[in-house]
Amino acid sequence: MSEILEPPAVILLDHLHHAADSIRLDYDARLVRRKRLITDGGRAVMLDLAELTDLSHFAGLRLSDGTEIALEAAAEPVLVVEGNLPRLAWHIGNRHTPCQIEDDHLIIRDDHVLRGMLEGLGAKVTPDTRPFRPEGGAYGHGRTMGHDHGHDH
Repeated sequence: MSEILEPPAVILLDHLHHAADSIRLDYDARLVRRKRLITDGGRAVMLDLAELTDLSHFAGLRLSDGTEIALEAAAEPVLVVEGNLPRLAWHIGNRHTPCQIEDDHLIIRDDHVLRGMLEGLGAKVTPDTRPFRPEGGAYGHGRTMGHDHGHDH
């Protein structure tokens, strides 16, 4: 009978002292529980966390050998939204869409349906590729998970 090997311990870090490598993950890939990740330098890292975790809230990982790996948001297709930001943000939020809020623009993931809606509301919408770091949920850090309002949208 072969022995089952446990993956090496990986500790999530709030800050790094000296990152030897990095892992770039898009928005979807940053929500994990158990996953094999590959660093930019080609090293395989097995992440096996106790629960589903949003890696967006951590600076990096410390491997069992002490190596620190930075966690970074990867560039991905997004839409940069300019215009009447309070009104546009309301419509984006009403569709439970993750949104990055900046002083003079909003950023959402590229979506042709939302692009059409926002342009119909008078927004200037520009496609781009950049790291996407949306706001957390209304009740603290975390993802804006879908939830039931008791009616259909």
